Amino acid sequence: MATSTYTVTGMTCGHCVASVRQEIGKIDGVTSVDVDLASGRVQVESAAPIAAADVTAAVDEAGYQVAS
Repeated sequence: MATSTYTVTGMTCGHCVASVRQEIGKIDGVTSVDVDLASGRVQVESAAPIAAADVTAAVDEAGYQVAS
């Protein structure tokens, strides 16, 4: 099991959280996505390490950005 943490900017409400969780959850191998709206922290758990570019692309698809 692998865990990675990202900071996502632009989220302002529960719908934002749900969108980010849904898009990241579509990535093959992802088993859990925990999103904290207040801090923008997104923790992704997966069966094997997930490429950061895949998570960034999923967040972009949801309409938000991963902080660099």
